[in-house]
Amino acid sequence: MSQTSDAMELREEDIAAHVAVAQALLEGFDHAPRIGTARGEGDAVERSLGIGTRRRFRSTTPGLVTQRRVAAGAVSLIGRVEGADDDALMTPLQSTVLHALRRGIAIALAVAENVAETSGLGDLKRANLEGSLPAARKAEFGELLAAEAVVTLYVFGNATAYLLSPHLPEAAVEVGDVEEVLVDNGQTALHGVLWELDQDISVHGTDDAKLVATVSAFAEALMEKVALRAQTMPRLEGFKAASWRVEADDFTVRGFTPASKAKSTTLTMTFKKPNEVVGNHIAKYQALKLSKMLMCYDFERRLNPFVDLGGFIFTFMGDGKPGTGKTTLIQMMAGLINEYCQNAGYPFRYQNLSTDNIDSYQGKSGQNAKAFVNNIIDPSVIGFGTIDDIDQLAGKRGDRQSSAGQLEITAVLMESFAGANTLVRGNCTFGMFSNYPENVDDALRQRAGARFLVDGPQTREDYVDILWLLMGKNHDIPLGDHNVFEAQEIKRAVAASFESHSKPHEEGLLKVFEAVRERVGELDTINKLGTYLKGIQEADERFTGRAIKNITDAVKVRAMDFELPDEWMEEPERFLFKGYEEKKAMIAEMRQPITVEMVVQEINRYADSEFRYADKSDEVAIENAVREMSRMEEAKKRFLGGER
Repeated sequence: MSQTSDAMELREEDIAAHVAVAQALLEGFDHAPRIGTARGEGDAVERSLGIGTRRRFRSTTPGLVTQRRVAAGAVSLIGRVEGADDDALMTPLQSTVLHALRRGIAIALAVAENVAETSGLGDLKRANLEGSLPAARKAEFGELLAAEAVVTLYVFGNATAYLLSPHLPEAAVEVGDVEEVLVDNGQTALHGVLWELDQDISVHGTDDAKLVATVSAFAEALMEKVALRAQTMPRLEGFKAASWRVEADDFTVRGFTPASKAKSTTLTMTFKKPNEVVGNHIAKYQALKLSKMLMCYDFERRLNPFVDLGGFIFTFMGDGKPGTGKTTLIQMMAGLINEYCQNAGYPFRYQNLSTDNIDSYQGKSGQNAKAFVNNIIDPSVIGFGTIDDIDQLAGKRGDRQSSAGQLEITAVLMESFAGANTLVRGNCTFGMFSNYPENVDDALRQRAGARFLVDGPQTREDYVDILWLLMGKNHDIPLGDHNVFEAQEIKRAVAASFESHSKPHEEGLLKVFEAVRERVGELDTINKLGTYLKGIQEADERFTGRAIKNITDAVKVRAMDFELPDEWMEEPERFLFKGYEEKKAMIAEMRQPITVEMVVQEINRYADSEFRYADKSDEVAIENAVREMSRMEEAKKRFLGGER
């Protein structure tokens, strides 16, 4: 699954050539900090609440237990890590950390050497040693050395975090910003960050679990700092464009993109079968299609044919009244994807962003939301992320009742779902669910590319089906004249549901629809459809260009209005394990032509939801304003009447 055909092999002999240097760095070196501040044993500052400041060192040599292994002014990570407890022997986890650090340094030096040879830095280094470096090339030499330092630091952080990821404990550690980032050259850069890592371990690494968490958190913080620095630095094009594969570790270096283990999450939720979801025909149909769409993702190409052809749903909004089946829909979709992934041997990752992620510390809520997004968009897995009750999690800008943490989550989701750096590969989807979508920030809500109206059971047959389903089998009440689940036949129910959107459902939109049709006639050309869209915008100024994009995306989904055969999911060799181009061609053959009816129905579906949200939002705002005015009026009467 993790093979990458476009990556160069980083040979083991190239890495082994740098192991001796890496070992020497761990054993000890001197470093005078330039940016960071050293923390002595007596003045160590706590960065996280409840974590000790310093642990004492214990030599592994008998009779020398009272002597320090680390000389003043020197850095020895081996000695620092050995001091995790009073045991004279190193623990397996301490050894694992040191091996990961040594391996990470060796890989970083090997990649940096590879980059130096292709960029010409190797030749300039040799000329500089010989004293024959031309004066005209000194500026270029300095830029290439800085680029080498950045590459070394990023690959070191990336490899270390990757190698330690299987050993991460439940507890997290906050190490703060990495300060001692020096870009003179690769060797000096490593001295700086290893010195600071030594400082962080002295503060946070009070036991084995916190040691692993500290080193991992430091590696993540280092990657983030270096990636930001690299955005404005020259001479990095070669590193960004290339990729290297370390086969022994199943690790791939892809520029400034973090690597991660393709691990599945263990799901403990109760899965629901499609026939156990009563009503919600369009939402159920779209969820079924989307589940199969995700499975078309090509791990080698890191792209989904549905993204290429159009019609992939990256974000969607599911809204409806309480008790209409939003949670059941999540359980159904997660269960389907989980089953498909187990059958194909793909790693599947599901996560829900909940109120637990809102934190009172400034910036922490945003970090939690970003970690959630990064966990799901990991290109090495199939991902499904949900934000249930998003109106409680993501604050509405301008709303005084929204906390700082809620606004942080809103900002992160907006940037992640449709920001300048958003890259849709087609390996994951995000579902936002709410009983009160009118309370969701307008800009965030419009980033939902598809709308799943979760309206629950509607017909008499729906109510009979859900009663029969929930009653179970522990009774003798006869069913009567009814064919169970016949009304839940998806194709027939969906066709009727789509047909119902040939005319708008909301009164405000219906007026616009009738007025435009009376003026231009049947909406059967692009010109007339555009006139209708302009009429909607005049009635609701929030109907912007993003709304048009969401509508056209929904139309493309309708053009892909076919269900991938179940056999393709059950027997992966028939489709899932084929090459990218072959899968793309097989899907393209099933594509249907776009019709005027499709476009009108999708315009009405989307605009209906916006009018529904806007009407509710305005009504709630008016009711709140009236209530506030009534209170002020009563307060004024009491004040003037002397009642205090």
